[in-house]
Amino acid sequence: MIAVGLMAPRWLSAITESDMMLQAKGAKSQGKTVLVVCQLTGGNDGLNTVVPYADKTYHELRPTLGISESKVLPLTDQVGLHPAMAGVASLYKAGKVAIVQSVGYPKPNRSHFKSMDIWQSASPDNRFTNGWVGRYFDRELLHGALNPVVGLGLSTDKPRALIAEKASIPCFASLADIQNMVGDPDMERMLRQIQTGSTDPGSKIVQQANQSAFDAMGVLRDQLAKFEPKQDYGTGTFGDGFKQIAKLIATSPQTRVIYFSAGGFDTHSKQAESHEKLLGGFSQGVSAFQQEIEGLGIADRVIVLVFSEFGRRTYENASGGTDHGAAAPMFLIGKKIKGGLYGPQPNLSDLQDGDVKFGVDFRQVYASTLDQWMGSDSEVVLGSKFEHLPVI
Repeated sequence: MIAVGLMAPRWLSAITESDMMLQAKGAKSQGKTVLVVCQLTGGNDGLNTVVPYADKTYHELRPTLGISESKVLPLTDQVGLHPAMAGVASLYKAGKVAIVQSVGYPKPNRSHFKSMDIWQSASPDNRFTNGWVGRYFDRELLHGALNPVVGLGLSTDKPRALIAEKASIPCFASLADIQNMVGDPDMERMLRQIQTGSTDPGSKIVQQANQSAFDAMGVLRDQLAKFEPKQDYGTGTFGDGFKQIAKLIATSPQTRVIYFSAGGFDTHSKQAESHEKLLGGFSQGVSAFQQEIEGLGIADRVIVLVFSEFGRRTYENASGGTDHGAAAPMFLIGKKIKGGLYGPQPNLSDLQDGDVKFGVDFRQVYASTLDQWMGSDSEVVLGSKFEHLPVI
């Protein structure tokens, strides 16, 4: 076990930690639905994403940042999407996008770190320290051992959402890391040899878990090499991210959750240009991804959940940006999503300390996803019962 912790890559020792206790129980047959969680890190400006263009107060609060009716991509006669989001607008018109407005939680926190912890732990009251996705997989472990690639993170740092008590979800900065870690024959041979030197029964369990993890990653590496996405995802973080997610879903039927994060949304100054670029990249990436999985015939089993840790203030600041706010929209995207607008439209005449008041608790969206899409028990995972939204 010491050798595993010191010599093996972090994902391998993490997998071992849970697998060593469950190796003899056999693998659980997983369902076919897949959840992609897309995190917009930094606090996405919800009011310039889903724009209340018919509300004169919006334009009064944002005399330079406000998006005019002539530019917005209308969804109704009241709200529309940022003009850079043509791809998402097309998916919305096709009934494949649910926009949940005014999402937040009681007593909102404007700290990036605290609010992100709240969203990722699904615990505004600090009841849980691990992540909501991690707790979902902990519950799945009750039915037997999990495939080492049943959940994957695409992030430089492992997000709290993926931290579990027993289950292990490996996290990679990119899919190239799988090739680098598992594809180095000298490193792989050395690590396998390290794990075969002991006759201790406990060590044998660890050795078997290591072999299982190596084998699973090796299979995934070989599968990934056989598929090349056909759509134009664009460049940048979102293009690269959704292209990699498409490769994972197309080649790894064992994978059920993929967690992806992209930053840059902390737009305190010169927001107009940077926000347009970010939303444009997201829109092109996610719409190309949807086209990809539809072309592969697997769109019936994949949805994308999009969130940010908070929205922005309702009014623009003196630097051409917006500061940390509270409630903001969430997106759910997919062929099996019941498209449309959900939740109350932001009331800019009734604010909380200059922020949009929340009208939908984000845990309602999580509960709907866990129960109706992942086949779990949200009351166990979230620690309380939350009313579903009719989005799936």
